[in-house]
This record gives sequence, structure tokens and C-alpha cells, in this order.
Amino acid sequence: MNETRRQKRVASLIKEELSRFLIEVIQDTSSGLITITNVSMSKDLKTAKVYLSMYQHDKESIILETLNKRKGYLRKSIASKIKLKYNPMLIFSIDPLFNYEKKIDEIFNSIKKNEKKHG
Repeated sequence: MNETRRQKRVASLIKEELSRFLIEVIQDTSSGLITITNVSMSKDLKTAKVYLSMYQHDKESIILETLNKRKGYLRKSIASKIKLKYNPMLIFSIDPLFNYEKKIDEIFNSIKKNEKKHG
């Protein structure tokens, strides 16, 4: 999907504001490291898909639940800092890239084990 310059700029601003919120409010010693890896805007700028990566993968569902409960507050916060025609709806999800990387690492480790056994 080719994003317009405006979509990229709005996504960048939203990522910056949400990152600040994560650092100040959500992220603590119990939640571990949380990173916004990407924000993707719809063409009409009414929806922002926010992709997250978390160091403690066992807490992903808890963090997503917390963010979803605070969507209203987050939307108001974004609206007060970024002047847009529409206040975008936020959709949070875990970045699938981590799972792909994990599977690739497992495949490489499996290949190495097989080479040691047979070589």
C-alpha cells in the first residue's frame, strides 16, 4: 500500500504522541519494554493502526487490554496536540514481524542442529 506524504506525516505525529504516553503512563518495571514499531493511517485519516512490540511477550494481552481501555483518553490527548479534521480511531495490535523473526531463528537453529548431527 502506497501511503501519501500526509498519511506518513500524521502517522509519525501519532507515533510520537503515543510513544510519549507509553513512556509516561504505561511502561514500568512490571510491563517491560514496549515499543511502537509502526503506525499506519487509512487513506481518509480516520483510522490509525498501531503496531507494538513488547519485550515481555507474556504480558502482551494485558498491555493491549490496558491500551484499549484507554483509547478514549488517548484519542483526546492526540486531538489536543495534533490538529486534524478527524480524530482517528486507534487500533492496537502486536507487530507480526517479531513472530516471523522468531520462526526464522527457530528454522536456523534447527538447521544448525541437523548439520552438527550429520556433519
